[in-house]
Amino acid sequence: MIPVSVSMLPMLFDPLSLRGRSAVVIDVLRASTTITHALAHGASAVIPTEQVEQAWEVAKELPVEDRLLGGERESVTIEGFDLDNSPFSYTPERVTGKTVIFTTTNGTFALQKCSQAERILIGSFTNLSAIVESLISFQLPVHLVCAGTNRQLTAEDILFAGAVADRLLTESEGQFELSSVESQMAVDFYRSHRIGTDAFHSAMFGSLGGTNLRKLGLDEDIKRAMDVDRFSIVPEWNPALNRITVSQDER
Repeated sequence: MIPVSVSMLPMLFDPLSLRGRSAVVIDVLRASTTITHALAHGASAVIPTEQVEQAWEVAKELPVEDRLLGGERESVTIEGFDLDNSPFSYTPERVTGKTVIFTTTNGTFALQKCSQAERILIGSFTNLSAIVESLISFQLPVHLVCAGTNRQLTAEDILFAGAVADRLLTESEGQFELSSVESQMAVDFYRSHRIGTDAFHSAMFGSLGGTNLRKLGLDEDIKRAMDVDRFSIVPEWNPALNRITVSQDER
């Protein structure tokens, strides 16, 4: 049996424990959703950085016409950046052929914590089925890492982790098993807030991440993050190159 683990925050596991595993970085509102949009709409790569200053240093190494700076701090566009962290900003007209240098409050922090994993995928409801199919095909132990919001638990990430774990249990002919209390809690939470139900809608909009976005009038971003299987791509991060691209298995 292949174990499935969940960490509800990126601080709750030893990064070395991910060696030999598939890690899925989850920041539904909004980094995971936005990265998926960027690559699905033709961006050549996303370069994640933890700090704004690092993003500017990376930008200096690339021709201005080939790169875009994207991201946020506290859900607000970073001064001097080309794009924010809304999936709606990453249109084909804007990002096709571009390298996006990307930094966010929660998502890029969680990503760096996963650098020791064998495969590092970016998961959101907008590419849920593609993520599940990839994890089944890899046949590696799975670790689902929730980014949280400002280092606090947030329901939308746990909901997605539970959705992935639930589908691994039900769609893999018994190949996977839950290996932690956290993974069972995530599955139980998802099963009481399934996709398409009023409970799912309430959890997304009432979560810590959702509440923060609603305060800024960004309800449409939450709705887009709920658009299940809009894309069939799997973003995968190569830590050695520090590039997120469409997984080779999906090209």
